[in-house]
Amino acid sequence: MKRSDAEIVREYGPFAGVEAVHGVTYDGTHVWFASGDKLNAVDPASGKIARSINVAAHAGTAFDGRHLFQIAEDRIQKIDAATGTVVSTIPAPGGGGDSGLAWAEGSLWVGQYRERKIHQVDPETGAVLRTIESKRFVTGVTWVDGELWHGTWEGEESDVRRIDPETGKVLEQLDLPAGTIVTGLESDGGDRFFCGGGSRGNVRAVRRPRRTAPR
Repeated sequence: MKRSDAEIVREYGPFAGVEAVHGVTYDGTHVWFASGDKLNAVDPASGKIARSINVAAHAGTAFDGRHLFQIAEDRIQKIDAATGTVVSTIPAPGGGGDSGLAWAEGSLWVGQYRERKIHQVDPETGAVLRTIESKRFVTGVTWVDGELWHGTWEGEESDVRRIDPETGKVLEQLDLPAGTIVTGLESDGGDRFFCGGGSRGNVRAVRRPRRTAPR
């Protein structure tokens, strides 16, 4: 396993009226984060909140290109990103113990925090299609370039790790500084991860390690 210190390249927030950051996602323009009773869109250039949607937002957040998905207690809400309207809901696999949320390959990927699991879920029915075991408490989840990454938070330590999606084996680990936690997690599709900072009420951009091309 490759292990290194996480390189924090920028911090956003804290934001007025935001006590904690839960789920995080990225729509190609804005970084969205869940703050309990709202979804907030941050302009990553200015660091300011550009828009908010009043909706229950207790844990993971995802975006499929048109809709936002948001965990609210024991359910997952599908939200029209343009209007902010909740168009449907499905049960969350952890029944309220859910954490991270990601969209990839036509499925939702849901972290189950204390159970140390990631579930692939049918976005229409909520049916669990398969389950990946992790070694630590799972917070945020993201896919990028065919790689599955998730955040961890156990004790006072957090990291972002890449795991084998078939076996759950840890392949790479980025350690956050002491006292820094990861709640939500999302890739921008390039060289950044956006990481929710929990009760600090902020979002951090962490550099994603570059791959060396095979010769």
